[in-house]
Amino acid sequence: MDEIDRHILRELQADGRLSNQELAQRVGLTASPCMRRVRQLEQDGVIEGYRAIVNPEAVGRGFEVLVSVEVRRERECVEAFEAALREIPDVIEAYRLFGSPGCLLRVAVADLKAYERLWIERLTSLAGVTEVNSQIIMKRVKESAGLPVSAGARRSG
Repeated sequence: MDEIDRHILRELQADGRLSNQELAQRVGLTASPCMRRVRQLEQDGVIEGYRAIVNPEAVGRGFEVLVSVEVRRERECVEAFEAALREIPDVIEAYRLFGSPGCLLRVAVADLKAYERLWIERLTSLAGVTEVNSQIIMKRVKESAGLPVSAGARRSG
């Protein structure tokens, strides 16, 4: 991966809807080589996909909560818990962590009442769960725009 590839990645992270022509102009290429590079980055798994960024409030999910969950440290419990999380659309991100807490979730629902229902009916009743702690998000200070692509970034493998 060279500097032009990294430039392509930065531009697509900023605006994934750029036309190939516009992207090519921004990175200093003509359309054909630019398209070849983008396709190669996709084939190599560097670009995993493209997504729309949705305003949570516009779709009735403006109430966000970070939830730390402790799960019994038995393989079957952890696997069942993770499988159950995938089936809960209100859990929009989930991470298994080293140490405590064992799992961190990002939940997006309509309001406090909806979160309370989710907490009572789903989260605390999942197999293996021993503790659930909630932190209500007051304000997003910084939001992910993807991984930083710096000049020194190298792909291993």
